[in-house]
Amino acid sequence: MKDYKKYYIISAEPEEVYVALTNPNTIQLWTGEPAEMSEEPGSDFSLWEGSIEGKNLEFEPNKKIVQQWYFGEQQEPSIVTIKLHPHKNGTSVELRHTNIPDEDYEEITEGWDEAYFASLIDFYEEE
Repeated sequence: MKDYKKYYIISAEPEEVYVALTNPNTIQLWTGEPAEMSEEPGSDFSLWEGSIEGKNLEFEPNKKIVQQWYFGEQQEPSIVTIKLHPHKNGTSVELRHTNIPDEDYEEITEGWDEAYFASLIDFYEEE
C-alpha cells in the first residue's frame, strides 16, 4: 500500500471548487460524464462511468471532502482527503490519498494529475 500527497492550484474560489467536486451536475460539466454524488455522509458515489467508485465519509462545506475509494477486496480502506485553501490565484487544493494498492499506484497518481485535476483546472481556465 502506498500514499500520495500533492497540491494543485485552481483559478476559482474555494466555494466554486467545492461545488465542482460535490454537485453531480457541475461534476458532469467538467468530466463530460454523468456522476452520482451527494453531500450525505455514508452515501455512495460514482464518477467517470464507474471508473471511480466509493463512499462519502465527511464534508466540511467549502473546505474539506473525505471519501473512501473502492479497490476490490482491500483490507484497509483507501481514503481520499481533499482540502481547499484560499490562494492568491484562487484555490490551493491539498490532496491526500492513502492505502493505494501497489499495483494501482501509477495508474491512480497519473489519473489524479492527467484526468481528475487536469480536467478541473482546464474547466476554470476556459471560463
